[in-house]
Amino acid sequence: MGGHDAELGTAVARAQGGDEDAFAQVYRLVQPGLLASVRVLVGDDAEDVAADAWLEIARDLARFHGDGAGFRGWAMTIARHRALDHLRRRRRRPRASGSEAELLDIPDRHDTAGAALESLSTARALALIRGLPRDQAEAVLLRVVVGLDAPTSARVLGKRPGAVRTAAHRGLKRLAARLGRTGPEE
Repeated sequence: MGGHDAELGTAVARAQGGDEDAFAQVYRLVQPGLLASVRVLVGDDAEDVAADAWLEIARDLARFHGDGAGFRGWAMTIARHRALDHLRRRRRRPRASGSEAELLDIPDRHDTAGAALESLSTARALALIRGLPRDQAEAVLLRVVVGLDAPTSARVLGKRPGAVRTAAHRGLKRLAARLGRTGPEE
C-alpha cells in the first residue's frame, strides 16, 4: 500500500486545490482500507460510519498538512473516531447485527505479516480479525490490511509504536494459531 502514498499525496494536494477528480482518486485509494478498518469495529454499519468519516474528511481537507502516508493515517483516525462514536451510541440503543458475508476489495499485501491472512477470503479474514481483542484487531488492521507503519498506526490509536507492534504481533500469532487449528477453509 505504501507504493500508492506518492500518488495519494499528489491527489490530496490537487483535491485541496478544488480538483474533484483528484478527490475521487483519493477516495479510491483510501476507501478500501478505511472501510475494512471500520467494519472490524462496527460490523454491518460500516458503510454508514465510513460515509460519515468521508463527510468529515471532505469538510476538513483544507486543514490537512502532510504527505500521502500522513493523509492515510489522518483519514483512519477520523474513521476510527466515527466508529467509536457509533459504538457508544449503539450501546445506548442496542440493535441486532446481520450477516457479514459481503466481500471487500482490499489491495493485496505481500509481506510476511500478512501471510497468515493470504489464503482467506476478505470476509473470513475480517471476521477472524474481529474476533481478536480490540487492541490487537486494530493493530493488525492498521498495520497489515491498511498498510500503515508503526508510528502512524500509533498516532491513529493514541499509543506508542512499540505497543502497536506488540499488539499486531500478538494478534497475528493468535490468528496463525486459530488457522492452524481450524484450517483456512473454515
